[in-house]
Amino acid sequence: MNRREFLAASAGAAAILQRSPSLRAADEGELLYNGIRLPAVWPPKLNNSTLHVPSTPPYLTQPPAFIPIDVGRQLFVDDFLIENSTLTRAFHLPEYHSAGSVLKPDQAWEKQGDYPMAAPYSDGVWYDPKDRLFKMWYMGGYRACTCYAVSQDGIKWEKPRLDVQKGTNVVSTGDRDSAIVWLDHEEADPKRRFKLFRAHREAPDGKVAWFFQIHVSEDGIHWGDVVARSGAIYPRSSIFRNPFRKVWEYGIRKDSITQVGRCRRYLECADAIKGADWAAAERNWWIGADTQDVKRDDTKFQPQLTNLDGVAYESVILGLFSIWRGTAPAETGRPELNDVCLGFSRDGFRFARPDRRPFLPMSETKGDWNWGNVQSAGSGCLVVGDKLHFYCSGRSGTPENREAGGSTGLATLRRDGFASLEAGDMEGSITTRPLKFSGKRLFVNMNAKEGELRVEVLNEEQKPTPYFAKIDCIPVSGDSTKQALGWKATHDLTSLAGKTVRFRFHLKNAKLFSFWVSPDAAGTSRGYVAAGGPGYENHRDG
Repeated sequence: MNRREFLAASAGAAAILQRSPSLRAADEGELLYNGIRLPAVWPPKLNNSTLHVPSTPPYLTQPPAFIPIDVGRQLFVDDFLIENSTLTRAFHLPEYHSAGSVLKPDQAWEKQGDYPMAAPYSDGVWYDPKDRLFKMWYMGGYRACTCYAVSQDGIKWEKPRLDVQKGTNVVSTGDRDSAIVWLDHEEADPKRRFKLFRAHREAPDGKVAWFFQIHVSEDGIHWGDVVARSGAIYPRSSIFRNPFRKVWEYGIRKDSITQVGRCRRYLECADAIKGADWAAAERNWWIGADTQDVKRDDTKFQPQLTNLDGVAYESVILGLFSIWRGTAPAETGRPELNDVCLGFSRDGFRFARPDRRPFLPMSETKGDWNWGNVQSAGSGCLVVGDKLHFYCSGRSGTPENREAGGSTGLATLRRDGFASLEAGDMEGSITTRPLKFSGKRLFVNMNAKEGELRVEVLNEEQKPTPYFAKIDCIPVSGDSTKQALGWKATHDLTSLAGKTVRFRFHLKNAKLFSFWVSPDAAGTSRGYVAAGGPGYENHRDG
């Protein structure tokens, strides 16, 4: 299927949804790629006093009548896709690189300010297909400058000598807090393909205030003049692109006077630069930590939300939640107690957070690179072969300055490996909700090294479809992040395209991470690949 055919099929599926009265609520709003319909009032009007109360995204309790699955690998991170299951769900955590930090402050300009720093404070780590390089932007020295590094493999990093500040890898100077660098694959003007949102402190009337200064660049090195300035922010605000809805989402930090504490306000706009000059009335309350975030035994502090970075991965938005768990006694020299947890959103606004364990944790060993203040890179993750690369900052602290020793770490996870549905010696199954697709080949990400997996296709009456029954399926074993499935008579699902079906997966001694219907035998998913990776020409798989 070429791009024109895919767009036509997607438009056709959307048109079917638009015409179906049974799927349209009285307060209907925008229809999303996955069948979710937003309410007419968007974004939702929330009360900041309830942001600490756990909530379930409404699309999980009231899912669409059928779910289009033409965009991306379908992940089992929540129950959106699941009608019934006898399997056990397990959530998985990444592993830090054995070397510890992969980038350290070893240059004189990285030791400016109050203490050494070579670490993303959001900033960004991207794979640039134009140059076939991994590229990292990070805070050099505490609030001193923004630096740039490159890598062939995402593990060994070089700090090139550039001409911005001659003989250094500094690409942006001047006071800064958090910053976000975004490689915008949807930008038509190549001179604006990189966008920098730099939290900058100003005091024109003697009163200190923070704003995003926004720059654009063709190469991510030469940024030029400020093209726009945002409305007022608190330090550690952020922004990400939601390509599913073609909007930018500003997460504006707010320190609420309620028990919520640190939290976020929300603003979305089609143009990140023109939309940055907001008025206070345009910002909605959004999200905070809640009472399901676990208190540490040593602080008893009710956690708060320091930051939220987001990125599109396959068919969902990944949310990286920097959770503040309090402050250690000053005499310990330990940095602020932040770690990073994970959330998942199918509408870009409401997040499910089924696993509250730190995804990018602090170390409990004094002096480790991540003894405290672990913060995410704003670009989320990269797809590197069968692995996902998550970059983050951490601080080791010293008795003289608890926030000293900022460096960059790398954690890796199996592709799609956030959650799996699992069966042991006794066979189990999962039946999806009603689905529609336009592709022709079914693929799974699975581990059945000591077992097997089969699938059958059910029709609208939930009866096995002829030629696609369980008995007709060719069982698969082994461990693969992209395994094709087929049946004795055919491997092609074209005859079922556009019809309402359910998949029923049968597992024995196996784990299922995701599934998708591809338009080709290569298994492309047409989903989003976060910050990219080798083999991808932009931010999409195919």
